[in-house]
Amino acid sequence: MRPERRVLALLCGVALGVAFATSASAGSDAASPPKKQPTPARAGVDAQEACRQHAVSAVQHRYESIRDLRARFVQTTRAASVGDRAAEKTTSRGSVVVAKPSRMRWSYESPEPSLVVSDGKTLWIYDPAFAEAQRLPADGGFFSGAALQFLLGRGDMEKEFAIRLVSCEDKAVELELTPREPTSYEKLFLVANPGTGDVFRTRIDDLLGNSTVVEFSDLQVNLDPPADLFRFEPPANVRIIDLSQPSAR
Repeated sequence: MRPERRVLALLCGVALGVAFATSASAGSDAASPPKKQPTPARAGVDAQEACRQHAVSAVQHRYESIRDLRARFVQTTRAASVGDRAAEKTTSRGSVVVAKPSRMRWSYESPEPSLVVSDGKTLWIYDPAFAEAQRLPADGGFFSGAALQFLLGRGDMEKEFAIRLVSCEDKAVELELTPREPTSYEKLFLVANPGTGDVFRTRIDDLLGNSTVVEFSDLQVNLDPPADLFRFEPPANVRIIDLSQPSAR
């Protein structure tokens, strides 16, 4: 799959997932997950709603404490079946660095090397196999409003999403987030520790029926990565496709 197809179709949802994914690891200041984190129901609020509110508050608080993160990732995409064609499944692996506001670097290692870099102003998608690099405006509509707000460090879960509790257990709560405004994806699912707010798995369902799961490992947070990590200089003899200029009318 070409990098632009793999990335742009998922970019806003995955960006949200990474913004929330703050799993405790080396370099993280999160406490170890508690053995049990019960949440008593308040008057007029049943246990399920109390669990939902507690989990949302924990994830929001954890997100707000993060300036930047780096991690290994496994991204599994299941394409929607069309007609008699069965759903296709592809798996990509690599590393990611994200820093507020609006900076990120996705280094895909397999099955095909590629790079996605944004300094908050310009987004680059580099495909070494085709010796091609696409340049796009980082704020040119490829992120939904919610995704952009979270990358800018101003996201508010309850304001941006209708949030439904899928499951509630001592060490894992699953939340279904439906955007309140039109986006390029339908739903985002988060699996989080309700005690710490650490998110360790995300799933994005887009409007075409495709589903992408991103799982993170070896997370480190608040390391203050250098600014040049989010810049890209195309190698020599690479074809530049400039999509940063408005099309002629």
